[in-house]
Amino acid sequence: MSEEMENGGGTQTSAPPVSEAAGSGRDGMEGVIEPENALPEVTLEGLPEALQAACARAGWTKLLPVQARAIPYVLAERDLMVQSQTGSGKTGAFILPILERIDPAKAVCQAIVLVPTRELAKQVAHEAETLQGERGLRTAVVYGGVKYEPQLEAFRRGAHLVVGTPGRILDHLLKGTLSLDALKIIVFDEADRMLSMGFYPDMKRVKQFLPHRPISGYMFSATFPSYVLRLAGEFLRHPEFLSLSQEHVHVTGTDHVFYIVPGMQRERSLVRIIEMENPVSAIIFCNMKSTVHFVSVVLKRFGYDADELSSDLAQGARERVMGRVRRGALRFLVATDVAARGIDIPDLSHVFQYEPPEDPELYIHRAGRTGRVGATGTAITLVAGMEQFNLRSIARSFNINIQEKTLPTDEDVEAIVSQRVVASLEADLRSRDSLEKERMRRFIHLGRSLAEAEVESPLIAMLLDDYYQRMLQAPPQTLTAEEDGEGIAETEAAPAAEEKKSPRRREGQRRRGPRRPRPGR
Repeated sequence: MSEEMENGGGTQTSAPPVSEAAGSGRDGMEGVIEPENALPEVTLEGLPEALQAACARAGWTKLLPVQARAIPYVLAERDLMVQSQTGSGKTGAFILPILERIDPAKAVCQAIVLVPTRELAKQVAHEAETLQGERGLRTAVVYGGVKYEPQLEAFRRGAHLVVGTPGRILDHLLKGTLSLDALKIIVFDEADRMLSMGFYPDMKRVKQFLPHRPISGYMFSATFPSYVLRLAGEFLRHPEFLSLSQEHVHVTGTDHVFYIVPGMQRERSLVRIIEMENPVSAIIFCNMKSTVHFVSVVLKRFGYDADELSSDLAQGARERVMGRVRRGALRFLVATDVAARGIDIPDLSHVFQYEPPEDPELYIHRAGRTGRVGATGTAITLVAGMEQFNLRSIARSFNINIQEKTLPTDEDVEAIVSQRVVASLEADLRSRDSLEKERMRRFIHLGRSLAEAEVESPLIAMLLDDYYQRMLQAPPQTLTAEEDGEGIAETEAAPAAEEKKSPRRREGQRRRGPRRPRPGR
């Protein structure tokens, strides 16, 4: 079964510590964590007849492990966080029981699935259409960058299941074209990716439109770092935890990853990885002082908030960099091991090793800067040629489970950057008042003519690049303790999000440039 995602959702209250939400796996299955009072697995033959027919339509001959274990909890209306790797069958794990719980006779939205990208929205909707067959269930797929009318028509026909990105779903909720009054189930698909793409503010506003009565919430994700667990606490009622990641249970600690990169394009490879990971903050370790300066210059030229630290730096410049580090006002610090000694950056989400260390002990020193005090972190190493064998030797020496990942392509980066820009632009448009929207109408004709003239496309690309550079150069965010519409105080520990502001403060921010989408802290 094809599936490129992880999923999730929710309703209310605080996130439980995972140790309280999780029990040990049955049957000695290594790496499987189950809730207390675990429900027995279900087989395809044990499903209701209608769901067996749905599986037959999709050509499934048996349920995959995540489906066999998660479906009983969804049918039992128990809120659940599910950790399982990409491609493990998570979409079917929530779509199948959603089909069983939706009443096709009621032409209202009864289930909603939030996803980070339009591609995932289309995949989930396609799987729902395949599985539902002739049951009469109608699905609406909504995302930005396309016309509203087909989406409005789907709502008018009475969509039972709505799948879409948080920003476009929020647009429909604000306009009153979508109602969640009859909602039964909410699911977050790839919750970790949604936060890394800056969707948290939209998700919080969507929450204000959820029914005040209890609804079922499910969150599926490949990883459950601390900020994702906090998101679960905001949207799910007493969530339980189920992990099927086998040897990779990413609840706490550090993930160790390496990429094989071209030796002559290591710096470009680093930029691609940074774009895909979108870290909150990171140290980038280099072996030589000259490399530190080179990498710092490259990152700045690409628009990143970066600075360097090496023993060659003058005392005044060093104090300036250290001051930004202490204030948490620097996103990327590029440094040698000697220069970074004694530096502690709170909530450091990533450590990048631009090249493997010459001394194996330094790997532990570097990687240990993230994933501290029970938090989750990621240590990423770039290797070229024979360096991968030295890195694998280090991993064996220290009993580290290190995972190889495929280097992102230019097309991967283009897609993720485009989605971030669209999400941020839509959020900015929603914050504009009527006078500001009237003012911008002067440029609608010009925008249309530029878009239609291929020779003018560099002008549009330049404007979008300038906008994205302002997003990248925004300093790291720290949330204030302001309350949202439901009176829930946000703290620095909450996922990174734009706090609510008065119209005057929002307008001031637009003059300075938009904030960069950030994952949670």
